[in-house]
Amino acid sequence: MNTLYHYPLSPFSRKVRLALAEKKLEVELVEERYWVADTDFLRRNPAGKVPVLKMDGRTMADSTAICEFLEEKFPTPALLPRDAHMRYEARRLVGWFDDKFYHEVTKKLTGERVFRKVMGTGYPDSTNVKAGAKAIKYHLDYMAQLLDERRWLAGNDMTLADFAAAAQLSCLDYTSDVDWNRHEVVKDWYAKIKSRPAFRSLLADEVPGFQPAQHYADLDF
Repeated sequence: MNTLYHYPLSPFSRKVRLALAEKKLEVELVEERYWVADTDFLRRNPAGKVPVLKMDGRTMADSTAICEFLEEKFPTPALLPRDAHMRYEARRLVGWFDDKFYHEVTKKLTGERVFRKVMGTGYPDSTNVKAGAKAIKYHLDYMAQLLDERRWLAGNDMTLADFAAAAQLSCLDYTSDVDWNRHEVVKDWYAKIKSRPAFRSLLADEVPGFQPAQHYADLDF
């Protein structure tokens, strides 16, 4: 059995889980409290980060590298376009959500509201929370701009870019930190991707001490 070491509210773990599920690849999920710096886990990934995938006798780290590996080894269904320009655009947006969105929004909201308590590092920093609440508006506006011109974020087909974005937003939605009324087109996009079978296991996640928002698992939210 293949194994994915993950943490439920890690957006990078969620991105890989979505890719695996979309390609109908079964894995055993092992929850990893990666911040504890367990010796066994550090052997799997010296960077001390999730996700880590064990497949075909190999141990692989880094969510983007894992997704690229899955795309090459299991090309159907495709999660990256065949056209070089569209492939670039999908990769560009994966980078946008994994880097810019994560550091400006998810780390400041989910990181402060959930991970500080889970990791035992104190109380939320209100300055970070305010900055994250402000930044998410800019990102939702940018997503709306893209979706006004395209069916999906990177073009007319669903790609890893959509999974990268949905992974971040689903963590934020767990704590009701997304204003879905800001842009109907973004809400419709999320409803489409949230309704996919690949999303089911994410909607069943629960973090002890934190109840998900009432609408979190509702497909008709």
